[in-house]
Amino acid sequence: PLDAVLDRAAALCAGRGAQLTDLRRQVLALVLGSEQPLGAYALLDLLKATRAGAAPPTIYRALDFLLEQGLIHRIERLNAFVGCVSAGHAHAHQFLICRQCGHAAELHDHAVEHALENAARRIGFTPAKMTVEMEGLCQGCAPA
Repeated sequence: PLDAVLDRAAALCAGRGAQLTDLRRQVLALVLGSEQPLGAYALLDLLKATRAGAAPPTIYRALDFLLEQGLIHRIERLNAFVGCVSAGHAHAHQFLICRQCGHAAELHDHAVEHALENAARRIGFTPAKMTVEMEGLCQGCAPA
């Protein structure tokens, strides 16, 4: 459950010489506990329920740390954050984003990753980081 995931995240950070402070842990819990990607200000509003003095720099610093540690991802299209299904492991990001309900599912399909890397290299491009965002309808929202 969530506490076990948070404990693993803290251990991962500690192994890298970083600290998952109480605030960072709380922000990570908010991201992981959400059914939908959350923007920074939505996270700030949730955080204010327990930390009345929280301000935008508070949330942005915590999000930057969580991104650096590979515990969350930023979905550019939505300007929002989701938990990482492979936290702590560097990997290409592939997201399926439902236009109707806003749910975002993370994939890690090696075939997609390799196909895009190979296509890039064929035209002389050297990939460094990859995020693929696909919009459509999730299974729950798609017409039967």
